[in-house]
Amino acid sequence: MIRDRGSTRNDKDMVEDMSERHATPDESESTREATSSIRTNARPLIWVVTPVYNGERYLAECIESVLAQTYGEWRYLVVDNRSTDRTAEIAGRYTASDPRISMSQNEQFLPVIENWNHALRALPNDAAYCKVVHADDVIYPECLERMIAVAEKYSQVGLVSSYVKHGAEIRQTEGVPRSSEIISGREICRATLEDKRFVFGSPTSLLMRADLVRAREYFYNEENIHADTEACFDVLRTTDLGFVHDVLSHTRLHDAAITPGLLKINTYALGWLIILIKYGSYYLERNAYMRRLALAVWRYVWFLGKATLRGKL
Repeated sequence: MIRDRGSTRNDKDMVEDMSERHATPDESESTREATSSIRTNARPLIWVVTPVYNGERYLAECIESVLAQTYGEWRYLVVDNRSTDRTAEIAGRYTASDPRISMSQNEQFLPVIENWNHALRALPNDAAYCKVVHADDVIYPECLERMIAVAEKYSQVGLVSSYVKHGAEIRQTEGVPRSSEIISGREICRATLEDKRFVFGSPTSLLMRADLVRAREYFYNEENIHADTEACFDVLRTTDLGFVHDVLSHTRLHDAAITPGLLKINTYALGWLIILIKYGSYYLERNAYMRRLALAVWRYVWFLGKATLRGKL
């Protein structure tokens, strides 16, 4: 055994309990039908990728969560960004024991978003879907199967999201009506820009159609640290969002994680301003766009002024 799976079993028990409390008869029946069709027909390939730098602490648990998937048609690439810890050793143990898992090592260290794009360029031609799983996160056993069931059911879906365990909280439970497993891309992006909903989560909580990834030379904007959110707005201009009303992934919060660091220095003010400037006029009516833009500029200027007074700039 490479690691103790006890924590994953506990999380899985929590997910099953939530499913029993919240699932509706119609939703359960439609999900079973979609899942059944996957099991009996040709099963599309999901390509899973983990870009990682110095991820020895949680990498084994991350990989084990992929191995535990109930959906078996996947291949998995770990992209080591010149780690100086035991990352390559840990990944190497798995590549030696399972031919579906492979590892590549960058020739030089890359900034985080640039490394994400570098990893996605390895997407194989025969993959129908792409799933990023961060090295400090885990996906629950039915994650791939439940997400691909929705994607296969609705051809207009470009991204699939779900509830997510974010640290100790369950998030993204209010964005999509429980009676629906698909929502218009324009509608969800408009609601997100108006601060009414946020169901995109992180890359770990999303499934992407592979052809949409291949169509973009730079899937993530390397000038925006919140490139993962920006990519959702870009993809959903021409597609819709699929949604699974269940917890399918766990975003871990710890001192070395990116998200807590971004909160400390408040990169969200600039990140959202970039997104609003690029996509606001497309998703919002003019008056609403101008109001949101003025508010975003004010928030960013306020942040700059506060940071200057504190001597952080």
